[in-house]
Amino acid sequence: MYHLKHFKASEQHDVLEFMKAHPFITLCGVDSNAQPVATHVPVLFEERAGKLYLMAHIMRKQDHTNAFEVQPNVLAIFHGAHAYVSASWYETKNVASTWNYQAVHAKGILKFLDDEALYALLVKLTAHFENDPHSPAQVKKMDETYIKNNMKAIIAFEIELTDIQHVFKLSQNRDQKSFDQITDKLKENGADSKKIAEEMLKLRDQIFPS
Repeated sequence: MYHLKHFKASEQHDVLEFMKAHPFITLCGVDSNAQPVATHVPVLFEERAGKLYLMAHIMRKQDHTNAFEVQPNVLAIFHGAHAYVSASWYETKNVASTWNYQAVHAKGILKFLDDEALYALLVKLTAHFENDPHSPAQVKKMDETYIKNNMKAIIAFEIELTDIQHVFKLSQNRDQKSFDQITDKLKENGADSKKIAEEMLKLRDQIFPS
């Protein structure tokens, strides 16, 4: 991840809100042979004693599970919409096209948890993502034997975050006319492009104050 000042959020709160809005992460690590591993999981957030933790679960006896057991240093990648930006939309021509996107890289230390913590996590996960206390998909409403049998195949973990870096690349380095032309063009394209245009417009007054 590169670091350029104009592609950074002005407030750390905005970075955390982005992470919480995109909780399905790519979790990366290395195994005992220094080979890369990765998996994809939804996470919950917890703050304890001023530290931020990610909470999730994965299947047991997988390559990534085995890797995290021997090497607990991991990288969680949060990513949102992304879109191609053609240089033909700039006021200044004969320059390179690019790609707009938002991403956060959060490093941390992974710790596996016991079955009691796993059950508590499953209750919290379904409560959070179902967002309906009456849903039959709530773990606390399911058959206890069914839940316990399924718990044998998975393990809970938490990640204490130690470093958070981000890039919110939204054409902040362009002149106002180019910026407006980019957002107009992006609005004409697919869902990701429209979302990037929406994020750009949120920043417009900050980038180009009256």
